[in-house]
Amino acid sequence: MRRLALFLICTMILPTVELCAGAKPSKGDKCPVCGMFVSRYPDWLATITFKSGETVHFDGPKDMFTFYLDIGKYRKGKNRGDIATITVKDYYGLKSIAADKAYFVCDSDVLGPMGKELVPLTTAADATSFIKDHKGSKPLRLNEITPAVLQRLQ
Repeated sequence: MRRLALFLICTMILPTVELCAGAKPSKGDKCPVCGMFVSRYPDWLATITFKSGETVHFDGPKDMFTFYLDIGKYRKGKNRGDIATITVKDYYGLKSIAADKAYFVCDSDVLGPMGKELVPLTTAADATSFIKDHKGSKPLRLNEITPAVLQRLQ
């Protein structure tokens, strides 16, 4: 019975978890905002997966938020309600985390592939520690990222 349960977990549940995290980018996948090949920057990968199954990868959170705040510019007919998941890579652990759970630090001395970046962290304590080590402003949550915040990163 235990073997059957383990088999079911490994074959049915774990693949679903991987799908929820979004597919990995191929070598040919380009960021829809800047045109960079995203697979070259795995530590900064951000991904939006739509309910339709379409997955869009970005070379960093800054470009992901640029897309997110103006989806219609990059994907005609799509809006935020069409999004199933948004993931970003935690700066310290380099694991994919849900963007709505992350803390984003702006104005730090850490640069991403496109220069100044929103640095994603898993916990408020990580964000506080990061700011101590790398400067930066108050951690922001997903719903606090605005075009004005992105403008500061230009």
